[in-house]
Amino acid sequence: MARTFGRIKLLTEKEKQLLHQGALRILEQVGMKIYHKGAREYFRTSGCQVDEKSLLVKFPASVVEESVEQMRRDFRKPARKGLRQTVRFTESSYFTRAGEIHHDFTVNAGGFCALIYDLERRRRYADMQDVHDSLKLVNALEEITWAGLPCSDQKTPYALRPVKMAAELVKYTGKIGGVESWSVRDVSWLEEIATVVRGSRERLIAEPCLVGYGESRSPLALDENMAGIFIEYVRRGFPQSLDTMPSAGTTAPATGAGALALGLAETLAGLVLGYAVRKDAVLSLDFTGGYCDMNSLLFPYAGADRMPLLGAWVQMLKEFYGISAGVHGGKTNACEPGFQAGMEKATSTIFPLVCGASGIGTIGQLEFGITFSPVQLVLDAEVVRSVRRSLAGFEINEDTLAVDLIARVGPEGNYISQPHTAEHFQREFWLSNLTECLSWESYSSKKVRGMERLAEETVREIIARPLEPVLDQYQTAEIDRIVAACEKELKMA
Repeated sequence: MARTFGRIKLLTEKEKQLLHQGALRILEQVGMKIYHKGAREYFRTSGCQVDEKSLLVKFPASVVEESVEQMRRDFRKPARKGLRQTVRFTESSYFTRAGEIHHDFTVNAGGFCALIYDLERRRRYADMQDVHDSLKLVNALEEITWAGLPCSDQKTPYALRPVKMAAELVKYTGKIGGVESWSVRDVSWLEEIATVVRGSRERLIAEPCLVGYGESRSPLALDENMAGIFIEYVRRGFPQSLDTMPSAGTTAPATGAGALALGLAETLAGLVLGYAVRKDAVLSLDFTGGYCDMNSLLFPYAGADRMPLLGAWVQMLKEFYGISAGVHGGKTNACEPGFQAGMEKATSTIFPLVCGASGIGTIGQLEFGITFSPVQLVLDAEVVRSVRRSLAGFEINEDTLAVDLIARVGPEGNYISQPHTAEHFQREFWLSNLTECLSWESYSSKKVRGMERLAEETVREIIARPLEPVLDQYQTAEIDRIVAACEKELKMA
C-alpha cells in the first residue's frame, strides 16, 4: 500500500533533552503548590520535599526520573501492545506500537458543552433533547470512534449532572469514551454504571470506560478537588494522566518552549503522584497548552501558532517518553460554522496526525470548545473522512498498475465503461455527499447547496430517527436505579 509514511518532526534530540531537563529543574527548584493533604503525603513518601506551611512540594530529579522509567517499562509490556483505552477525551490508542503515522487514528466527540449552537442558529443552553440528538449523530457518523457527551443537559442539577449524563451516554451509544467527574463522589457512581455496562469489574478494569481525569491549575498548582479525583481513579485501578493547560503569555511564559516545559513539569508531577498511590498504576502524560490571544486574552484552541506546539508534544511523547499521544485536534476559535472554522478544523486535525498523533478530539465544537454545534459535528466528521483518505494513499500491484487494461483500451480510448473502473472507483475515489463538484448550472439549480446547508439537512434527517437503547432491559433498569440512588444521596447531603 503506497500510503503516507514518515512524520513531521519539530525537535532535535538536544531540544527534547532541553525540554525534559527544563521540566525537571522547574519541579526541583520551583515545585508545585498542592492543596490536597493526602496528595502531599503521597509525594512525601515518594521522596519529595513538602512544606506544609506553604503547601509547596519540590521534586528531586531522581524521583521524577524513576517515575518516567517506570512508565516507559509499563508501555513496553507485551500485555499492553495493541490494547486501546480512552484516557481523557484526547487519548486514543493508549499503548504505543510500531509505525510512524497512525492510519487507524481514532476520533472523539465529547466536551460536555453547556451551550449549543442549534439548527435555528441560536446559541443557548443545552437540554436533554439536545443530548439525545447528539447521541443520534454520534451513532450515525462512522468517523466517530469514541464519545463523551457532546453537550450536557443544563436542567439536570449541577451535582447530579456527571452521573446522569454518563447514564444517558451508556444507554444510547456503544462508543463510550471519557466523561466529566466534578467531585470524588462521582467516581464511585460512575464505576457502578460502567460495571453494569461491562458486566463485571474485572472486564471493566481490562476495558475501562467512563473514566474522568484530574487537571492541574497552571501555573504549577493542583487544587484539592482535582487531586482527589485523580487519586480516586488511580486507587480504583483506572488509567489516568494529569492534564495541564498552560496558556503562553498568561499562565505560562510567552514562548512555546517555556509553555511546554511548564506543562511537562505539571503532568510529570501527576506521574509521581499516581505511582505513589499504586505501584501498578496505568499512567500517561497529558498536555493541552496554547498561546493566549493578546487581542482578547482568550485561550485559542486552533491558532496556527499552536500547531507546532501540538507537534512537539506528540514528538516528545512518542520519541522521548516512549508512549502514544492523542491531542486536542479538530478545534476552532470561530463562533459559527464557516470558512474560518473549516480552515482551523482541517489544520488542527491533519497537523497532529502527520506528527504521529494516535487520535484527535473533541470534534463538533465551536468557540474554543465552549459550544456544541450539531452541524459542525457533521462537517467535522467529513473533515476527518477527507484526512483519513488523504493519509490512506493508494495500492500499487499488477492489478492497480492496469498495464494490460491500458493496452486493451489503447490511445484515445476511454475507461469509464471498463469493469476495472467499476471495481476500483468506489474504493479509491473521493466520494462525498457534502462537498460539491458541479458545473455552475447544476449547482445553481439545486434546492439545497453549500456544505453548511447540506450538513444541516443531514443533521435534520439523523435526529428525526428514533433513539434506540443499546443495553438490555436489565442493564437499563440497573443504571436508572444507580442514578436514582445518587440523586437521593445528593438530596440528603
